[in-house]
Amino acid sequence: MRGDRGQLSLSLIEAGVGVVFLLTVAMGFALGVPQPDTREPQLDVYAEDAATVLRGEAPRHQGTTRLAEVVASPSSFERERAALDRRVERILPDNLMYRVETPHGAVGFEKPAGAPVGRATVTTVNGGVTIWVWYA
Repeated sequence: MRGDRGQLSLSLIEAGVGVVFLLTVAMGFALGVPQPDTREPQLDVYAEDAATVLRGEAPRHQGTTRLAEVVASPSSFERERAALDRRVERILPDNLMYRVETPHGAVGFEKPAGAPVGRATVTTVNGGVTIWVWYA
């Protein structure tokens, strides 16, 4: 009679372990696993794409590229400011906000504190241009 009890208890323990294991697996499927945060790398790609487009564009008036023209002087920045703002807005997807910083000023929106942002920098003969992007 004692032998039967030992077998019965062991069977109950195995069944309990099996149930716990199945519930754990089921919870894993139901809740999923945490996904890595891919927002910043994707934002960097958007910023780099915008920089690449602007880097290759011809100037509207003078200079080697559109960005070189924008940073050539404070007066050229003021003259090209609105056109640069419209161009960046057209390049980026609608769900992104942006800021383009030059030595003579910036266009776009104020960067939010604490939000993930992407960044790309372009060096021209007249100075550097930094493009910041983030989700709206």
